[in-house]
Amino acid sequence: MTYVVTDACIGCKYTDCVQVCPVDCFHEGENFLAIDPTRCIDCGICEAECPVDAIRSEADLAMDELRWVSLNMDLAQKWPTVTEKRPALSGADLMALRKNKLELLIR
Repeated sequence: MTYVVTDACIGCKYTDCVQVCPVDCFHEGENFLAIDPTRCIDCGICEAECPVDAIRSEADLAMDELRWVSLNMDLAQKWPTVTEKRPALSGADLMALRKNKLELLIR
């Protein structure tokens, strides 16, 4: 099992989770973070740190959310590792209220 970042992160990109990860498994895209499932040790520390509840255990995903596992894996292979907290994206507080944001993901 692993933890994954879901669509609640799109357009927000709060990085509170990044600074607590003991194995540096987060990768940063333009408007989203991804977790490398091959590095994630399933500790769950990051889940509690996310202010928009974007991080979920793979075991807790609904059937229609399972696509986030492969999406995180794919994006983590393409994007650079991020290990330090950075400012959230401009407008993050408003984007956090929005649902079903997959079409806004910049790959």
